[in-house]
Amino acid sequence: MASTSKMPSTSEDDLEEEFEHFDDFTLASSWERFISEIEAVCRKWLADGTKNLLKKDAICLNISEGLYKVKADLKYEMKSYCMEYYFGTLNDGKGKDWSCVLHDLQLFFGVNEFLVSLSLIKKKFLVIAPQSASGVVLDGPEASKLLSAVAIALSNCSSLWPAFVPVHDPSRKAYIGIQNMGTLFTRRFEADRIGSQVPVKLMHLEGLYELFVSKFAFSNEDLSTHLFEVSFKMKLTYCTLPYDEDDDDDVQEPEAGSTESGGSPKSNHHNKSQWDDDCPWSEWYSSEDPVRGFELIAVWSEKAFESSLDMAELENASPLEADDWLIFPCLSETLNTRSLFFFSKSTWYQNIAAFLGTEDSDGKRIGFASQLRLLVDALEMSMEAKFIEDFVSEHSGPETLKSSAVIPPPTVLDRVLKDLFHEVEGLQLGFSDGDHKNSRTIKGAPLESLFGQFCLHALWFGDCNIRAIAVFWIEFVREVRWCWEESQPVPRMPSNCVIDLSTCLINQKLHMLSICINKKRQQEQESPKCGEQKKFPSHVKEETQVKRCLSPRDGKTQTSSGERESLSRPDVVKDSVGHISNSGHSDTVKLGDAKHSACIRRGSAGVVGSMMLLKSQQNMHAPFTQEPPVMTEDMHEERLQAVEALGDSFVSTKLYYRQFSFLIDNHQFWWYYYPYSRAFRLNWRKTFYHQVLHYLETLRPCQLLEQMVCTAFRAAADTLNRTTFGGLKQLTTKIGQLNLTMAATLRCLQTSNLSIDTEDIQDLKRLCAIFEHVEKLITLAASFYIKFMNAPRLLESIFNDCYNFYAPRMGTGSTASEVKKDFEKKQKVGRREREIAASMLTTPTANQSWRKVLSMGNLLNGHEPTLREIIFTKHGHLSENYYGGHAPRGYQHELETYRMYISGTSNYLSVALAVASCD
Repeated sequence: MASTSKMPSTSEDDLEEEFEHFDDFTLASSWERFISEIEAVCRKWLADGTKNLLKKDAICLNISEGLYKVKADLKYEMKSYCMEYYFGTLNDGKGKDWSCVLHDLQLFFGVNEFLVSLSLIKKKFLVIAPQSASGVVLDGPEASKLLSAVAIALSNCSSLWPAFVPVHDPSRKAYIGIQNMGTLFTRRFEADRIGSQVPVKLMHLEGLYELFVSKFAFSNEDLSTHLFEVSFKMKLTYCTLPYDEDDDDDVQEPEAGSTESGGSPKSNHHNKSQWDDDCPWSEWYSSEDPVRGFELIAVWSEKAFESSLDMAELENASPLEADDWLIFPCLSETLNTRSLFFFSKSTWYQNIAAFLGTEDSDGKRIGFASQLRLLVDALEMSMEAKFIEDFVSEHSGPETLKSSAVIPPPTVLDRVLKDLFHEVEGLQLGFSDGDHKNSRTIKGAPLESLFGQFCLHALWFGDCNIRAIAVFWIEFVREVRWCWEESQPVPRMPSNCVIDLSTCLINQKLHMLSICINKKRQQEQESPKCGEQKKFPSHVKEETQVKRCLSPRDGKTQTSSGERESLSRPDVVKDSVGHISNSGHSDTVKLGDAKHSACIRRGSAGVVGSMMLLKSQQNMHAPFTQEPPVMTEDMHEERLQAVEALGDSFVSTKLYYRQFSFLIDNHQFWWYYYPYSRAFRLNWRKTFYHQVLHYLETLRPCQLLEQMVCTAFRAAADTLNRTTFGGLKQLTTKIGQLNLTMAATLRCLQTSNLSIDTEDIQDLKRLCAIFEHVEKLITLAASFYIKFMNAPRLLESIFNDCYNFYAPRMGTGSTASEVKKDFEKKQKVGRREREIAASMLTTPTANQSWRKVLSMGNLLNGHEPTLREIIFTKHGHLSENYYGGHAPRGYQHELETYRMYISGTSNYLSVALAVASCD
C-alpha cells in the first residue's frame, strides 16, 4: 500500500512518482481501507513527535517512568476498535526489568528498550483492541487479520514499533504481537497464562529452564543432558502476613460487666494488644497501623547457566544470598483519604460511640484532627447563647442545635470526672521536656493540667457536641467547688509557684484556687481544736499579747528633723527611744528568738540577726508581714485600669508602697510594727475564691469554647510531639511549622472581644486539615520506627520516600489523573540490614502453615515467595548473508533471539515468549 501524502515538488520526475503512488480507493477492499486508516493515524503520531503529543491529548500513565499514551478510534466491517500508542519520555529504561510501574507488555516482552541497527528504540508500542466489554479478540482468525493490518501499516510508515492484540479470556492476559525490524528480521510475541492446575514440574526452576530450552532445541532427547548457555534473571517477592484474627482466638475479651466497673477511663482498654500501645495517643484512641505490611524483594542479576542442575541448586539457595534486596511498604488507604480512622481503644468510649451512633460499621473511630474539627463546630454554635445552661436542655437553646446532639449517660460522666479529679503522683506540671518549644506561644493550658485534661476528655465526650460540653463543664465546676468546700487539693494543679500569665485564663483561675486551698489547709492545721487553748503560729508565741515597749523617759517615740532625714537612708536604723544606728549589713530574721530582747514586742516575728538599737541596746525586731496576693491576668488588667483612673494620686501611693516593700525585702528599715491578724490573712483568699467560682460559673459559652479550642489544639499537639520516631528531620520540621501555624491561627481567640467571624471559623477548619496531615505523618513515622528502630538508615530512607510522595499532595486537592494513586517507591536494603528486614517475616504459626503450599523453594523464614519472576534469554549473531545487499558490509551484531518471561506461584503461571526470526 503506497503512501497518500503529497509533498511539494517542482521536477517532472517527482510529479510522475507522485501519480504512480496514487491510491485508487474505488478498487480497494474494506480491509485495505482499514489498513490505510491505521497508516494515516500512525503517520500523524510520527509527525507530531513526543513534544507535540504531550501538548495535545496524551494521557500520563506513570510520571516516574515517563510513560504516556494517545489513542484513536477505528472501524472495520461494522466493528469498532481502539488503537493506543504508548511512548516514553525518559531515557533511563535500561535495567528496569523488574519495575512494578512498567506496562505489562514492557514487562512481558522487554519492549521498554531494544537495539535496532545500533539505534535505541525506547518504550514505543501499539495496542489495538475491540471496543467491547471484554476488550479482547476472542476469535483467532480475527486476531491474526487485525495484527497483520497493523503490521502492514507500520511497514508502510517505515516504523519499527511493535504491535499487540489482546486475545482469549481477559483474565489470561494473553497477547499476540509482531515487530518488523526493517529488512533484517522480525520479532514475534506470544503470552498466555495458566490459572489453575499448574504442573508440578513448572513450579521449580529446573522445569522452567527446560521449558525455555525446548523453544529453540528441536530435539526429542532429554534436555537435561544437554548444555545450553542461557542467561538468567530472577526476582522473588515475599509479603509479610496480614493481621489474622483467627490467630487471636486465645485472647481474652473483657467480660460484659467489666466495662461498667470503676477505674480510670483511659486505662479501661481492650486486653488485646495493639501496635501503638506504647505511643502517647494510645490513652485516647488506638490508631489503625498505616503500614499494612511489607514486600521484600530478592533479585538475582543476570547470570549464565548451562544445565538444569545449576537451576536446581539455585532453588535451594537462601534469599539472603541474592545480589540485591529491595523493600516496599504496603500503606493503608487512609493516607489517601480525607480523614484518619481509628479503633476506639477505650471500651467505655466505644460504648458511648455505639450509644450515640457515632461509630461506623467497622468499629472505626477518628483521631485528634477530626475531634478538633467537631470542637470548632461547637465553638461556632456557642456564639448563639449567653449562658452555658442554655445548651443543657433539649427544649432550650438555639434552634440550630440538633436533637442528635445527645448527652452520654450519667455513669459515663461519673467515670470521666473520676479519672479527671483523681490525684496523680509524680506529675510534672507546667512546661514539660516532651512539649514542643513553640507550644508556649499558644495561650492554652499545659497538657497535664486539669483544664488541659478536661479539654482532651471533651474531644471524645458525647462526640464533642455543644450540649455534651455544657453538661461536662457544669459538673466540672461543681467538682471544683467541692474541692474548696472540703479543703481538698485541686488535682493536676500546682499549689504554689507564680501564676503563669501565658496560659489561658481558666488555667490561671484554677491555679489561684489551688493556692487558696493550700493556704486554707495550712491555716486549718494551725487552728486549735475544740476545747483546746487558741494557738498561734510557732513564731508568734506570747508576744502578740504584750504591748510594745516604749521609751523609758516619756513613753513616746520622738524624732527630730535631723533624724527624719536619716530615716530615708536604708543603712540607718532607729530604736524605740529615738537612737539611730548604722547597720551596715543585712542579716536574716531569726523568728521567735527573744533571747537578747529587753522586752517582748507585740507583732514581732523575731529579731533581725545581730542588729542592735544604739541606746537601748536591744535587738531589732521584724514585724509579721502579709504576703502579697497572687493575681491573674484579668486582675492585673483591673489594676492597670485603676492606675489610669486615679492618675497621679495612685502613682504616688504605689511608689510609697514600692519603697516600703523594698525596705521590707532588705530588712533594713524598722521603726514601727505590723500586728499579726489571722482574719486578715484569710481575707484575700476568701475573696479570690469567690472571684474564681463566680468566673467559672458565669463564663459565657463562647469564652469557654475559645479557651477550650486553644487548649485542645495545644494539648493534642503536645501529645503527638511525645511520639518516638527516631528524630526524623523532615517530620521534626513539620511539627515545628504546625505549632507556629497554630499559634498564628489561634490568636484570633485570645482577644476576648467576642468578635469571632465566619472567616476565623474557616481558618480554624483549615487548621484542622493541616493538623490532620501532620497527625498522619507522625503515625506513619511511629509505625516505621517500631519496625526499623535497629536500622536507622533504612528507617530514614523509607520515611523520606513516603514523605516526599504524600506531603506535597496533602491539602492540594489534586485529582487522580494528576498524581499517582499509590506509593510505589522501593528502597534498597543493605547487606547488614537484611536480617532486620527478614525478621518481619515471622515464622508461620500452626494455624497459618496449613494454608501455605511450600512447593516453590527459596524459603525465607519458612515463607515461600508470593511471586516468582524469571527472565530467560538466549543471544545469537546476525550477519549480512541473512538478507544480502540490505545490511551494511561486515555487519555483525549479537542480539536477543529468544526471550521468555515467567511469573507465577503455586496457583498460576504466566509465560511470555519473544522470538526473533528471519522469515
